[in-house]
Amino acid sequence: MSNWPRRKKRALGWQIFALTVSLCLSGYFAYHTVSGRYGLEVRDKLVLRVSILEFETASLEKIKSRLSKDIALLSPEKPDADLVQEIARDHLGYVHPNERVIQLH
Repeated sequence: MSNWPRRKKRALGWQIFALTVSLCLSGYFAYHTVSGRYGLEVRDKLVLRVSILEFETASLEKIKSRLSKDIALLSPEKPDADLVQEIARDHLGYVHPNERVIQLH
């Protein structure tokens, strides 16, 4: 009968040890679930980055469609006269012979 309290103490010691290890492992996994390399914080940042990149992609698609339209208007088969004239005036500095040029400084 003298061994019985000793066994209870030993069993209680193992239970406390197992509980401590379980709590430590739970804390470790909980920390990495929230703040780890693949955690919830990183996921939130990635979701925000995806939304920003989707907005940027949409704006670039609009620019691309506008440029494609301008390229089609400048096709060598039949260029749009107004667009050619606009480019000649704005980018090349050409003017019509009957126009007057006024330079403001």
